[in-house]
Amino acid sequence: MTGHRMKRPHLPQDHARSLVHDLTWTIGPAVLALAIAAALVFWLVDPAPPRTLTMSAGQRDSSFYVISQEYAKILARNGVTLKVLPSDGSEQNLARLLNPKDHVDLALVQGGIATKQQAEQLMSLGSVSYVPLVVFYRGKGLTLLSQLEGKRIAIGREGSGTRVLSLALLQANGITAGDGTQLLPTDGLQAATQLVSGEADAVFLSGDSATRALMLRLLRVPGISVMDFREARAYTRLFPYLDDIELPPGVLDLGRRIPPESVHLIAPMVELVARTSLHPALSDLLIEAAQEVHGTAGLLQRAGQFPSPVAHEFPISEDANRYYRSGKSFLYRSLPFWLANLADRALVLLLPIAVLIFPALRVLPALYRWRMRSRIYRYYGALIAVERSAMRLTSDDERRALNVELDYIEESLDTIRLPLAYADALYVLREHIRFVRSRLSDPVRRESSAHASFKP
Repeated sequence: MTGHRMKRPHLPQDHARSLVHDLTWTIGPAVLALAIAAALVFWLVDPAPPRTLTMSAGQRDSSFYVISQEYAKILARNGVTLKVLPSDGSEQNLARLLNPKDHVDLALVQGGIATKQQAEQLMSLGSVSYVPLVVFYRGKGLTLLSQLEGKRIAIGREGSGTRVLSLALLQANGITAGDGTQLLPTDGLQAATQLVSGEADAVFLSGDSATRALMLRLLRVPGISVMDFREARAYTRLFPYLDDIELPPGVLDLGRRIPPESVHLIAPMVELVARTSLHPALSDLLIEAAQEVHGTAGLLQRAGQFPSPVAHEFPISEDANRYYRSGKSFLYRSLPFWLANLADRALVLLLPIAVLIFPALRVLPALYRWRMRSRIYRYYGALIAVERSAMRLTSDDERRALNVELDYIEESLDTIRLPLAYADALYVLREHIRFVRSRLSDPVRRESSAHASFKP
């Protein structure tokens, strides 16, 4: 009679472990999905800022290089290492930013260097200083650059921003090399020496070459004058990256009133330019460093004038705009940089977690109910098998064997422990077991069922 015996359903022996198992398999997948989503957002959507940046500066004796070293000291306070690379000037700085193989993150770039297409590939964190162009010449009464035609002009070394700007301005005035006009590749003290010795008729000084000391020395030399750009406003209209600034009387030497009259100059801006991949947290940190380095008063600027969100050539970044409008966020004002960044990124997780958790809260109860009731429903397969076997009984031994199977099923129910909310399903199953047992004990009903089953 063993062929009629049903395999007793497997039940956990430890009730506590069973409940924990159900809860784990109900809640566990949802928790795992949330954890994966959080990790993806945390590391991919909002990755941690790098701890190392690379900046292209200028020649080792230039102001760009000195400024970059100051940036490095300030960033080091917040655990960020700034590697400073020497360069030939703004042109090379721009080329490095545009070339991904150079792995340069930011640089100081003088206005007038980039084309429109190049500027669109980068972003500005703000303007940080003026770079006035000062033209000294032999003689007096020079008011137009076009009057330099046919003369020897020192326009700056190759690769410098001074040379690029000088060539653009001379070309706008119809002056190119040739036909008696010589363009000398010198700047700074070398160019000034050529002017004093008569080897040059005019020099274009800008940035590091236009120091206060050098300008004073030149203005004290008889026969040397500084050009007053009376058409400065026209230049700013034709060259949007230029600004009209003024050298007030006596600003170089109050006692001797040098210069004796106001001198109008034109000046491009120096912008702190970065790749668009720069992390927003580092953008804030760099602007904060720029405020410390460039925010003091100077010969041509007021205190707090720089850095400025007024970018002439490169598009100002959204993060920079936000910083200039509202400053640092509460977290960055209250916490150390890395701790604030961690907390700020954690806040980013709230939205995706909220998107996932509310549907999960609706699904989890239904899943848990299904798991609880499935612990009852799995007995119905064995119970139906007993009932079908009862329809084909041929002897009392088979009936006793089926009763034993029902005993197994009923005894196994004693090991089930369910929350009270699901006890009704357990009692319904017991009623169904009694129903099947009654059919085994009622031969008339059994025979009637058998005949009905095999009726053609």
